Parts: sequence; C-alpha cells; structure tokens
Amino acid sequence: MRNIAVILLSGGLDSTTLAAHAVRQGYELRAVTLHYGQKHSKEVDCARRVARHYDIKQEVVDISFFKKLAWYSALTNPVSLSVPRRRQIEEIPQSIPITYVPLRNTMFISMAAAFLESEVLHLIEVEKARPEELEASVLIAANAVDYSGYPDCRPEYYQRMAAALGYGSKLGTTYLMPIKIETPIIEKTKAQIVAMALEMAVPLELTWSCYEGGDIPCGECDSCILRARGFAEAGVRDPLLGLIQDRGHTARRRTRRSVSPRM
Repeated sequence: MRNIAVILLSGGLDSTTLAAHAVRQGYELRAVTLHYGQKHSKEVDCARRVARHYDIKQEVVDISFFKKLAWYSALTNPVSLSVPRRRQIEEIPQSIPITYVPLRNTMFISMAAAFLESEVLHLIEVEKARPEELEASVLIAANAVDYSGYPDCRPEYYQRMAAALGYGSKLGTTYLMPIKIETPIIEKTKAQIVAMALEMAVPLELTWSCYEGGDIPCGECDSCILRARGFAEAGVRDPLLGLIQDRGHTARRRTRRSVSPRM
C-alpha cells in the first residue's frame, strides 16, 4: 500500500517533528507551506530549511490575501490588535485568544487536500495506479493538550473535516477513496513532542515557534511560553534558548553603559 501524504509544514516545533515522523513511517511525502499574511515570514523561512533537511518536495504558496478576510486576529492585523504577553500558563487555555485566526486551519486543510487530490488523481488517471493500492492523507500537527484554546485544534473538528472532504472530492465520490486527516500528535503534551523530536534527532535549531519575527524569539508570547514549558518538562535545553539569553545579556550591558557614573 502506497500512502501519498501532504503535510502542512509551518516550520514550528510540532510540524517539524511530525515531518520527521512521516519520513520515518515511509509516507510518500509532499509539504505545503502557506504564507497567509501573518505578522512575519520567519516561520516560512524555517519551513524551507526543514524541507531541505528532509529532502521533502515543498510548495510554498503566498495566500496573503487571506488576512483581508481573516482580519480579526493579532497575527493578521497587528496594527490594531496585540499579541498577549507574559500570561501565566493556567491563563492560556481558558478562552480563545486574539491570536486565533478565523478558520485558518479550514483554509489550510482545503488547500493541502487540493494538492493531495491532484497528486493522487494523476497517479490513478495518468499513471494508471490502482485506487485500492493507494491511501491519501493530509498531515497536520494539531495539538489539543498544550495549546492556546483554538477551536480548530480539536479531534472532533478534524473528524468532521475529513467527512466533508469525502463528500466534496472526486477521490471520495468517484473512487470511494477517503482523504484522511491524520493528527498523530494531537493528544501529546509539548514535553512528549519534544521527547519525540529528540528520539528522532529532529534539527530543533531550525524550528520557530514565536509569534514574532526577527532573529530571536520574544520569550513572552503564548507560543514561546508553551514551548519553554515543554522543553523544561522534558528536561532538555531548547537550542533557541541561548539566543534569548544572549539578548538579555546584551540588553543588560547596554543598560549599564547608559547609566551615568556617580560624581
């Protein structure tokens, strides 16, 4: 059985770990990375490096028009809306934060599924592959444990989306082939994801989780806080932590220089 898969690769810790898992499992893997008009393109650059590392065929697609529609988010409208900072861990999952992008994962899954269906239809109708010898999967690194309360990160959402893809695709209606949505890390804690990444020697230094861009993670947004807790609970050092500490040392040195000596 050939499993043709498209992974939504963001360049973050979770999707990079999932990419490594898919490679190990022998999926015939393609990657889709979407620039949807978010605050920065740092994660897109990281996704490119991850795809090169694993030699995955990747499509990087600019859908920045999406921010005009999904504008009620701090990630697509940073001028008007601010990313929450320095929240306590227990505050993060209590409500859907302003970093939620309206129906982002619905858009992402639809685009990944379109790419996947095109690839599989070509195999069936041009290369004459037998449908019963193929499986088609969209892989997404959704997580419903250590996450920010997003409604499109829950298992029941993906179950219903998979059903909709079956009703709305040629693969589902003509060839009776389901388009599966696979979420292998959806019930893992961030610490378990870190441990999984370490076991597979994932290049964690290539990943980016921060809601901000630049060269150094902010260390204060929800995503940075959740990542930091995951590494701490796994008992290992985040390779990006040194960047944050170096920034802190530099800032302190600048502060000391700016203080006038007492007379």
